[in-house]
Amino acid sequence: MKKKTYAVIGLGRFGMPLATKLAESGADVIGVDMDEERVRAFREYSEYAFVANKLTKEVLEDIGVQDCDVAVICIGSRVETSILVTLTTLNLGVPHVISKASSAEQGEVLSRLGAIVVYPERDMALRTAKKILRENLVDYLSLGRDIEIIEIEITDKMRGHTIVDLKLRQKYGLNVIAIRHGDDIDIEVKPDYLLQDGDTIAVIGKEENVSRFVDNYS
Repeated sequence: MKKKTYAVIGLGRFGMPLATKLAESGADVIGVDMDEERVRAFREYSEYAFVANKLTKEVLEDIGVQDCDVAVICIGSRVETSILVTLTTLNLGVPHVISKASSAEQGEVLSRLGAIVVYPERDMALRTAKKILRENLVDYLSLGRDIEIIEIEITDKMRGHTIVDLKLRQKYGLNVIAIRHGDDIDIEVKPDYLLQDGDTIAVIGKEENVSRFVDNYS
């Protein structure tokens, strides 16, 4: 199986940890930034680190972005540059282009161009708000279109009940995708599993149904 290659354009607060994590996983990662110090820092993780004062089609081609399977454009604060680089990367034929957006308007333009749009600051704010509002929330991920995954600690109302007892699918339209107990994670959840102290449960479904389930079992 061919190993995928990635390009991360913009090694700032979002791009650097993303590129680093990809490189640490063993992937081939091209890192691009205008700042020489950031590029030098990324060279500890990948030999494919480039300083680019201009992000033109010619420069990106010389770097080899067109040969990547995925390109992530992490320059959301400079709107015009973000849009132009996204368009250029798409025109170079990169199969999957992901672009960071700082606003809904910017995201709409990037989406219309054909990019997958992410909102790191917004998503972090939403995750923090949900953790504040739901004391037993362990983690949260929005998948868009009102679909979310949440991991919550079981409550007193859940303890001692099986997955079947909760009637997650029938009453809430939710699916259990994992149960964590300590360091063990079970992704093949048995319907007759008895929930116990220390368990967390991960479910996926529409946001309103997830909220209804959490509220009913708080």
